[in-house]
Amino acid sequence: MNATSDMAWLDSPARLASCVERVQAVKAQGLDVGVDFHGRLHRPMAKQLAALLAPLQPLFIEEPLLPEHIEAVRQLAGQATVPVALGERLHSRWDAKPFLEASCVDVLQPDVCHVGGISELRRIAAMAEAYDVPVAPHCPLGPVALAASLQVAAATPNFAIQEMSLGIHYNVGGYDLLSYITNPHIWDVKDGYVELMDGPGLGISVNEHLVREASKGAEAWVSPGFVGPGGELREW
Repeated sequence: MNATSDMAWLDSPARLASCVERVQAVKAQGLDVGVDFHGRLHRPMAKQLAALLAPLQPLFIEEPLLPEHIEAVRQLAGQATVPVALGERLHSRWDAKPFLEASCVDVLQPDVCHVGGISELRRIAAMAEAYDVPVAPHCPLGPVALAASLQVAAATPNFAIQEMSLGIHYNVGGYDLLSYITNPHIWDVKDGYVELMDGPGLGISVNEHLVREASKGAEAWVSPGFVGPGGELREW
């Protein structure tokens, strides 16, 4: 789950209470949860929230700080008892390597689209294995990216968990993860698992006609950002 909405550089600690309450509610249902800071919290607030969440034992805290602040990430990871996850904003094995060498990432989350394909994703996973770090591929995207990620996951000893975009809030306009493929049954989730695809190629059958129709008049997607009352950039 997302931890918070837009936060100021130094904000009221009371604004962190909602996140704690939601994690408590999920845990009360007997479920585990990862909490994604999205880099939206600056250092003073991230330290407080990490400490508040520790007694609740989330699976991990994700992107407690943006990855360009590697020294601050390393310090926070040294203080936190909760595993630190990150990787979606890293674009190659060379971006990931400093975090592994600094022992400040406990779960690595490379994205097959961000790193340029399956080959680089496999190299990053192998590098993480050498540092005793599991991988949980980042993938809030469509069926091609998920199929590629799952193919790597199946051949990765240190694979931990796979993100998938089924039913998430990014899916708007009547389209979801399964809308663009003609064999959606391949990702029927049972007890938290899906079967490995056994079809040709990546194992999916893309509905090319629907893709062409949906692309007509489509505008380029721009990542939303948060700007403070003084016009300052908070998170992008």
